[in-house]
Amino acid sequence: MAATVTPAKRTRPGYGQLLRTRGAWTFLLPGFAARQPFAMLTISIVLLVQHTTGSYGAAGAAAAVTGVSMAVFAPYSGRLADRYGQRAVLVPGVLAHVLSGLALTGLALADAPLWALFAAAVPTGASVPQVGPMVRARWGVALKDSPLMSTAAAFESVTDELTFVVGPLLATALCTAVDPAAGLVTEAALTLLGGLLFAAQKRTQPSVGRTGSDGGQARVRPVPALRVPGVRVLVVAFLGIGSVFGGMQVSLAAFTESIGEPGLNGVLYGVFAAGNMLSGVACGAIAWKIAPHRRLLAGYTALAVTASGLWAAHSVLLLAGLGLLVGMCIAPALVTGYTLVETLVPAGARTEAFTWLTGAVALGQAAAVTAAGQAEDRLWDGAGFLVPMAGTVLALGTLLALRSHLTGRSGGRTVARGVDHRSPVAVD
Repeated sequence: MAATVTPAKRTRPGYGQLLRTRGAWTFLLPGFAARQPFAMLTISIVLLVQHTTGSYGAAGAAAAVTGVSMAVFAPYSGRLADRYGQRAVLVPGVLAHVLSGLALTGLALADAPLWALFAAAVPTGASVPQVGPMVRARWGVALKDSPLMSTAAAFESVTDELTFVVGPLLATALCTAVDPAAGLVTEAALTLLGGLLFAAQKRTQPSVGRTGSDGGQARVRPVPALRVPGVRVLVVAFLGIGSVFGGMQVSLAAFTESIGEPGLNGVLYGVFAAGNMLSGVACGAIAWKIAPHRRLLAGYTALAVTASGLWAAHSVLLLAGLGLLVGMCIAPALVTGYTLVETLVPAGARTEAFTWLTGAVALGQAAAVTAAGQAEDRLWDGAGFLVPMAGTVLALGTLLALRSHLTGRSGGRTVARGVDHRSPVAVD
């Protein structure tokens, strides 16, 4: 059983208090290193395959296969981690990812046919280490019922956003200044180093056993996370968030190209990302008194409203301002969604639940990239911005219709298929 990690003295929640939690740095530092490959993988594949084939279409297709594979297989990785322990899943997963990623690199450099690249892209995506969800699960062990859980969710959201700023920049610099294959090779090296160091921190990982009423160790089989109705609702919400990321990436590039200023693409997306990071920092610094499910509904409504105005923006300044607002609305929805997992899902299924949400963002992003690209090609300049609007409005409708699934029952307790999240029992 994992050793107890004692949270810092409970005062007003804040980042300083959170980072003083005993044992936190032992998984935060290697976890940050192991997260970078997640953000480097797609752009590294695009740059390498485009260099070797001369086709952005082939490069995008290989990257899309990797992303879809990751989204499909990530929840199963999370379920195995909940059942057998993070280390038992992470070590073989890291090795499989490194080998398949290097195989993909070698095939691309050898001018292999596209089908061979796809064949290597599937295991490369399927074996992406789910370090972010695993870190979130470790915060649950460290903090238990502490009010710092919301702060931890905000901290992880900011860390994710920082990862998606640093990772692509590092990969692009390596592929353009060193060698087209340098991005994937570095991604594999960071996965190996960071992943194994993270896996070595056994004291902070969630336990795979539970203490029975007699004080002995009673092994339980957790309820699959997707059987919890609230998780299914959150998956839809996170698909909508993914549609914003994917739609913004394509549509901003198309917009700046249409006005003859492609260099502004990075600036506009940076403003969008900055709004997300700033809002995430603020979410963690506030001592919330509003129930999480109400915060999610309010934040998602704001996200849908701001995203619905993007298609009408026809100037750089207006688009930058709206992009900033959209980014500021994403973080509260992400943070609150992850916070709700702690109250909706039994402890033995939380890593799986986190991977479902992470995978939903990736899947929504992949679908939005395709849809926005088709809209830009077949309709009018700026039509790609209709994708974030459609994705968030549909998700908001689902949240409003099924909002009762986001609240606990029986005096604040959340019960899923007879399993209480505070006192889980065997369901064999």
